[in-house]
Amino acid sequence: MNRLLYIFFIAIIGTSCIQGQNKTEEKNMQYNKLTPEEERVIVHKGTEAPYTGEYVNNKKKGIYVCRRCNTPLYNSSDKFDSHCGWPSFDDEIEGAVTRVPDPDGMRTEIICSNCKAHLGHVFLNEGFTAKNTRHCVNSISLKFIAEENKMIKRAYFASGCFWGTEYYFMKAKGVSHTVVGFMGGHVENPSYEQVCQKNTGHLETTEVEYDTARTSYEELIRLFFETHDFTQTNGQGPDIGPQYLSCIFYTTNEEKEIAEKYIKILEGKGYKVATMLKPASTFWKAEDYHQQYYEHKGTKPYCHVYKQIF
Repeated sequence: MNRLLYIFFIAIIGTSCIQGQNKTEEKNMQYNKLTPEEERVIVHKGTEAPYTGEYVNNKKKGIYVCRRCNTPLYNSSDKFDSHCGWPSFDDEIEGAVTRVPDPDGMRTEIICSNCKAHLGHVFLNEGFTAKNTRHCVNSISLKFIAEENKMIKRAYFASGCFWGTEYYFMKAKGVSHTVVGFMGGHVENPSYEQVCQKNTGHLETTEVEYDTARTSYEELIRLFFETHDFTQTNGQGPDIGPQYLSCIFYTTNEEKEIAEKYIKILEGKGYKVATMLKPASTFWKAEDYHQQYYEHKGTKPYCHVYKQIF
């Protein structure tokens, strides 16, 4: 009997030590600092609004990692468009994602296996891909690490409301990614509301990433001039204000020379070009709900129309 009591006592001590060790390891694990909104989703299992996330339409090659602990979760090759309003993946990096029955008794929650961060939910047998699996993930739960590609370059264009500017560039041949934001002003990290006050010096600008193996800066310049009224001096269409002016932000002397070349061509055709040329400065990304705006709305720009000139 004494021997049985001794074994039982040792077992209790061992279990307590393991539990204590696990709690200590969890407490000591260093996580990235989260914003209140990130914490609402990642820690308290909230959900971001559909079509507002940063990665809904991200088509770059790379890896998606956990925003809380940086653990690799998904490969870009497994991402697909399910038209649900959130990034969708039909597979995960092996062992990176854990499935947990949701408290609602109907769905299956997915969490980071390393830090238990809430990612979203997984759905099966919907027929979207051959794997019949859809990881529906909140963008805010992820961070994206792009695969380096030396053939990719960035260009910056302002031609009125950045929703319309982006609409045409994101559909152009050789363009791999677009982001809307602000450039040219004196206010750091401005909000859309600040820029709308017309005193930040910023212009609504679109960052265009393009594959030089598939298109050229000259082709982008032509598209820029053919999709807005570059003769208007006070804005673009009904959008009046300094943030809507026409401008090409060049990053190299070569880009500046190409832009000057096409301005001269247009002047030769009788146009009075109002487009400004300025060296690129810091590009400040706009809020997520502005990104790929017309793609989400399913509508077309009201102040940008394509008109062939060249």
